[in-house]
Amino acid sequence: MVPKKIFYTKGVGVHREKLASFEMALRVAGLAHCNLVLVSSIFPPGCKVLSKEEGLKALQPGEIVFAVYDRESTNEPNRLIAASVGVAIPAEPSMHGYLSEHHSCGETDQKAGEYAEDLAASMLATTLGIEFNPELDWDEREQIFKMSGKIVRTANITQSAIGNKDGLWTTVFAAGVFINDDNPSVEAGKIHN
Repeated sequence: MVPKKIFYTKGVGVHREKLASFEMALRVAGLAHCNLVLVSSIFPPGCKVLSKEEGLKALQPGEIVFAVYDRESTNEPNRLIAASVGVAIPAEPSMHGYLSEHHSCGETDQKAGEYAEDLAASMLATTLGIEFNPELDWDEREQIFKMSGKIVRTANITQSAIGNKDGLWTTVFAAGVFINDDNPSVEAGKIHN
């Protein structure tokens, strides 16, 4: 089973219970009706990126959905938290790319997103044999990666939030969600191919 499509989504939730705050974040992301399975960080060759709206239309209630995601929670008032997924896609469509997960405290959307994007791009660069100095900052490495002609695109989806002032649990969530059109459909307890 190799996913053919992916979409990105994010959300934030606040509740007095930690698990319920995660549920609220999933609702905002549009995924609360699915069973999420966390998978490792490979972007499949030739995988098409869908809009969130297109991706959500393809999901059914109760469906087992594979995703690369990250989340962070806090009940500390005014604490800045972030969850991010980065992606790096190779120029050669027959090769796989990388997704990365990153969560943090005290980082803005931009900083957390760039970090996740850098992680994905660095993993792909080492796979492709692109030489770079890991001590350079992200802007310099990004230029090296893109000038190599071997990495066509990098991006990230990031959700940050400030912990609820009254100490309620605040959860942030970001995900790359896979869609596989080849999944068998389940109807009335029977599996059809």
